[in-house]
Amino acid sequence: MRTVGAENRPRVVVTHWVHPEIAEYLASFCDPVLPAGPGQVFPPGKAADLVADATGLITGMSDRVDEAFLAGCPRLRVISATLKGYDNFDADACARRGVWLAILPDLLTAPTAELAVGLIIGVMRRVAEADREMRQGTFAGWRPRLYGAGLDGATAGFVGMGQVGRAVARRLGGFGTRIVYCDPRPVPSGTVLPGAGLPGSGAEVTRLGLDPLLELSDVVVLALPLTAGTRHLLGVEALARMRPGAFLVNVGRGSVVDEDAVAAALESGQLGGYAADVFAMEDWALPDRPRRIPPRLLAHPRTLFTPHLGSAVDAVRRQMSREAARQVHQVLRGERPDHAVNEPARPGPAP
Repeated sequence: MRTVGAENRPRVVVTHWVHPEIAEYLASFCDPVLPAGPGQVFPPGKAADLVADATGLITGMSDRVDEAFLAGCPRLRVISATLKGYDNFDADACARRGVWLAILPDLLTAPTAELAVGLIIGVMRRVAEADREMRQGTFAGWRPRLYGAGLDGATAGFVGMGQVGRAVARRLGGFGTRIVYCDPRPVPSGTVLPGAGLPGSGAEVTRLGLDPLLELSDVVVLALPLTAGTRHLLGVEALARMRPGAFLVNVGRGSVVDEDAVAAALESGQLGGYAADVFAMEDWALPDRPRRIPPRLLAHPRTLFTPHLGSAVDAVRRQMSREAARQVHQVLRGERPDHAVNEPARPGPAP
């Protein structure tokens, strides 16, 4: 842990490592407390102790803020999350205690969409299996095996067509992939995603119900938030409705799928492959969340996993941290943070 800056200034705790220039920016207006080195984070108990007398808090994916947490930090005025989704944060409880909760609504979209396309291609073309085989040192030249599936002329079904879903769909359009989607809110009338139809058509995306989408799609992409209504949306019954051998890719939240049911669908051959950047064990707001990824899921060869790398582009991460710090600075100057998701019921205590 390191503290940067002078005494008698507002204390701001950053729960995860940030680039040195972000630490310097924070030190220009507050007394920041940060983990010591790259890749480090403060564990929940440590973070709670450090924030007890803090005015500001900059959080990451592995943090959770609820009533109990807030009760231990009476001076807190602002929580700035380097996140778009904030299901791990009780925005209403923050508002009741006079604490702003700010997020980053746009910066994560493009890098997450890029990674999603990589996962889609990787799992459909069996890249992880091929890579493991190459590393065994037995490659003797081309053989007619490890046949996968392609995107040209395939149908990609999006469950969730918000910013991330649309960004992924735009990128897939360049592969000649037909796009269908399921979302409570239709995309604006006339929305055209380049190439998002049958090859060369540039047709509008097609909105379907969940069941028809599952039955039609060669690859299903999950790009929706975790709510009471979306938890385990893709469970035993939904997976059974998918086209046999179709692929499933999750860049939304881990608990949107039933991971044990996914493992069973892979083992039976109902699923052709599963790729994910998010896992149920990360959904800290759920008291009954699993504490690990099911071993049978990790062991299955037709899977491709990344450790929540959606926004892990160096330049993007710098920008995200800078924006999170800037929103803290806004509150300390008495301003409303640009991307607040709540309205505090009363002003917070003076720093």
